[in-house]
Amino acid sequence: MAELEPADLTAVAIQVAEQAAQHVRTRRPEVFGSGVTKTDAPQSVSTKSTDTDPVTIVDTESESLVRGLLASLRPGDAVLGEEEGGSVEVPSGVRWVIDPIDGTVNFLYGIPAYSVSVGAQVNGRTVAGAVVDVVRGTTYSATRGEGAYSDDGSGPVRLRTNPIDKVGLALVATGFGYGSARRRVQGELISALLPHIRDVRRIGSAALDLCMVASGAVDAHFEHGLSPWDWAAGSLIAEEAGAVVTIPDATSRSAAGNVTLAMAPGIADELGGLLARLGALEPIPD
Repeated sequence: MAELEPADLTAVAIQVAEQAAQHVRTRRPEVFGSGVTKTDAPQSVSTKSTDTDPVTIVDTESESLVRGLLASLRPGDAVLGEEEGGSVEVPSGVRWVIDPIDGTVNFLYGIPAYSVSVGAQVNGRTVAGAVVDVVRGTTYSATRGEGAYSDDGSGPVRLRTNPIDKVGLALVATGFGYGSARRRVQGELISALLPHIRDVRRIGSAALDLCMVASGAVDAHFEHGLSPWDWAAGSLIAEEAGAVVTIPDATSRSAAGNVTLAMAPGIADELGGLLARLGALEPIPD
């Protein structure tokens, strides 16, 4: 299918992500009732890479919904998703990179921080994307070269990173892998970083972390071992809000352990240098 202008792709991403988010929002109480853990509906939960890496029936439903909508709206486009996969190679034309629920553990336990992420890439570079905070009902979106916005239903608001210029005052978001070896190294890095910054936040959804950099809710985010569906939309939103962003190659996967990094521009040089000295910019492979 012929490429649309990036802004048109953003409109598709918003439409699809919001419909999937509504499905996730509706289905959680249907699947889990009033409970908050997987013990309430064990038949609806399985695991992937490790016993601590869950996938629920709602993840698979949400991805199927997104794929169906994209097949209708953009027939012929490639799709890469967390649950059903897709081509490892970057295709010519448009590739949609989707995370049906980013923050599945939060979703499972009823912690209100999980999202649906839909990004559109051309030649491996994200040009449009949307991330929906499912519980808050806020949509974050961006078009390359046209800025980033949030919309809680009252109209779009332009996003800007915080005007911070001191790393010692920086609130930094991060996340941890599922394998014990990577977690050990990540824990050591956080221990070394903490004396130099204001504090650390671990939200549990990388897509939301990146949007929080864009909105100024945090000043930076770094994490090792993300796959394209984790960062495709959120990294563009952060970048278009003014953040200095480093992402893995579009063909990279979690096992490689490459870093994803987004920083408010006023602390980018200092924080980037600090992370480099700590070894935090090096891969942490599985």
